[in-house]
Amino acid sequence: MITSNLELIPGKRVVAHLGIVQGSTVRAKHVGKDIFASLKNIVGGELRSYTELMQEARAEATDRMIREAESVGANAVLNVRFATTSIAVGAAEILAYGSAVKIEDI
Repeated sequence: MITSNLELIPGKRVVAHLGIVQGSTVRAKHVGKDIFASLKNIVGGELRSYTELMQEARAEATDRMIREAESVGANAVLNVRFATTSIAVGAAEILAYGSAVKIEDI
């Protein structure tokens, strides 16, 4: 499955637009990691546990978006975007969405 944030893929043409597809996941912070992150906030630096959490969430949301695209017969998802929403204290949703299409070589 080709995924891209571009509207078109060089050397390919869109032959069918199959609609918008999306995938999402809601993730919560881990209490133990949250305590460490609070301490890290005092001295500064990257909060690696949160970085890893967000990377995992983006990957899961992208995988779910791709599965939805496959279910409608797409071979590519173009114009892919990500959005994040706070759901509750300590929990956030990551949403991946894009246009499911069929593409072929020019």
